[in-house]
Amino acid sequence: MKTIIHTDDAPKAVGPYSQAVRTGNLLFTAGQVALDPATGKMVEGDIAAQAERVMQNLQAVLTAAGTSFEHVVKTTVFLADMADFAALNGVYGRYFTANPPARSTFAVRGLPLGAKVEIEMVAEIPNA
Repeated sequence: MKTIIHTDDAPKAVGPYSQAVRTGNLLFTAGQVALDPATGKMVEGDIAAQAERVMQNLQAVLTAAGTSFEHVVKTTVFLADMADFAALNGVYGRYFTANPPARSTFAVRGLPLGAKVEIEMVAEIPNA
């Protein structure tokens, strides 16, 4: 059985998908880009500013599902430019200070709405 997760504290989906789906004790998030949930607009700034907004959006989705960064087991990061890898790590590392999840990072030709970064996560939901 799957349960759709939605929160107004993260951007609305810009297509036919859910912010996240829970099945059993696992949560699968959609990829998040740096959209401000209040305005629906891409945040301005460099990769660090966009990565910060992405992580805030993901935190909102995780919270809505009853979990947190502590329970994330896998992330996938998509970068528009691999030259942004170090700056991304600077932001990302603040959210995973101990026992970070497994991660894959890919450089891609383009991301939705001209984003510089998109991140998706798989997390365990404790006490599920």
